Amino acid sequence: MADYRKVTDDFTVAPQIALSDLADAAARGFVLVINNRPDGEQPGQPTSAEVEAAANAAGLAYVHIPVIGGPGPDQVEAVRAAIATAGGPVLAFCRSGTRSIVTWSIGQAMSGERDRGELVSLGAAAGYDLGGVLG
Repeated sequence: MADYRKVTDDFTVAPQIALSDLADAAARGFVLVINNRPDGEQPGQPTSAEVEAAANAAGLAYVHIPVIGGPGPDQVEAVRAAIATAGGPVLAFCRSGTRSIVTWSIGQAMSGERDRGELVSLGAAAGYDLGGVLG
């Protein structure tokens, strides 16, 4: 079972999910899954194609936006755009959830949707320290 960490009503992050978690994600009301892990990062992790097939079979939209190290402007914008057009709650995942919440929070800060203090608080409530990222 995935370790869902709700950040806002419309955005949740998780460490690596299993293919079997996608039906549960759909049942919980998510409409889009964002995979922030590059393929082959760790032996045994499902490939993007496998996650996409399982997501689609569960009725979920899927997008693969791999982040290696810190997110660049292209990844930040791609995540922001995907969430903006999702039409409902989004689940983003990577190995630990950190890259997913960092990429999202940078987009939120750059767009002015949320200020640094709110983002740091939301991150802390979900179990992530965003203080150094949004400095």
